[in-house]
Formats: sequence, structure tokens, C-alpha cells
Amino acid sequence: MSERDARIGVLVVDDHTVVRRGLRAYLEVVDGVDVVAEASDGQEAIDRLARLATEHRLPEVVLMDLVMPRMDGIAAIREIARRHPDVRVVVLTSFGEVERVQTALQAGAAGYLLKDAEPEEVMQAIFAAARGEVHLDAAVTRRLTRQMVSRDVGLSALTPRERDILALVAEGRSNQQIAEQLVISERTARTHVSHVLSKLNLTSRTQAALVAIREGLVPPPGSD
Repeated sequence: MSERDARIGVLVVDDHTVVRRGLRAYLEVVDGVDVVAEASDGQEAIDRLARLATEHRLPEVVLMDLVMPRMDGIAAIREIARRHPDVRVVVLTSFGEVERVQTALQAGAAGYLLKDAEPEEVMQAIFAAARGEVHLDAAVTRRLTRQMVSRDVGLSALTPRERDILALVAEGRSNQQIAEQLVISERTARTHVSHVLSKLNLTSRTQAALVAIREGLVPPPGSD
């Protein structure tokens, strides 16, 4: 195996030139890493990868921002996963909201870092991705864990009647329909629904329906 073959190829994708150049300058002095190219947005990243593929120089890892013009990081991750399933994407962004993290991971990201991460952690994430592992920023991991614990506790705190209410909400029943089904007043049904949303830290009936499907209280749409 040649020295080039033993190195991890990396494509750096960020719409800020100073960020790309800074990352490249750091990565180029790290043993075992080879920066093969840069891109300023998701579409350019896809185009670069297509060109590198024809040259048999596909990188093992793409280091990708999320918020970029033309094609954002999430769309690019999905496209990379479709076209180049062996290429792993590590997100490096300023945004660590749980919903954004979950969307990136569902799209196929192999890592998620915030831009205040130490250089050593960036390298850990790159090497982990190259090994087929997932590496998450410590702060991101804490947020995901808190959400999972919060949701689990909330669901377990529901009374049997509230679980019934949640299932009916997931079936698309109105408060009046729920009241008729359970032989209670519409006002009581409305109160139950409000309590369910509050206990699960949700803000809409749609979110409640998704939780009910995830927890197996009702089958997903189209499963019949």
C-alpha cells in the first residue's frame, strides 16, 4: 500500500473561505490526512466528488458545514449517501439544535461537531468516520440524551386514560370525537389532550401523533 493510500482523504466544504483555508492549513500538517479538495457549498461538493470519482480519488471523509447557499449540508449529505455510500460525512457547524442534529444523522452523517470544537476533536471525528464509527460533539450528545430521557419519563408518566387520549389524537380524532369515544365531556377531553402535550413537552397534536407512532401506540400510516 502506498503512502497516499494509507492516508485519509478529506474534502472540506464550507461557504466561508477563511474557514475552509483554516481547516485545510490545520489538516495538511496532521499525519495520516490528505486534503483532496475544497468546496464552497453542497452542490460544489457533489460536483467535486463526481470529478474525484472519475479520477479514482474519492475521499474517505467529507467535513461539511450545514448552512450554505445553493445546496445546504443536509441535502448534500443525502446526495452523497446516495451516490457515494462509502464516503462518510462529518458535520462541522455552528448550530447544535437537537432537531438539526437528528436530521443530519438521519440523512447519513457519521459525525456532528460544533465549530467551537478543539482541533483534536475534529481529528478524532475524522478518524472515527474513516473507521465507520459515529462521533458526536459532547454538548450535542448531552442534548440528545436529555431529550431522550425527558421523552421517556414523560411517556411513562401518562395515565392509562392519557395513553388512550394520545392514541386517539394520533388517529386524527378531534376533541369532540375523543369525548364521544370515551363517553366524557368535550371540555374534559380538551383538558386531557392539554395534559398529554404538557407531560410530553410537545406543542402540537402532530408531534403527539409522531410520538404515539414511535412508541407503538398506533401503527404508522400506510402500514395496513
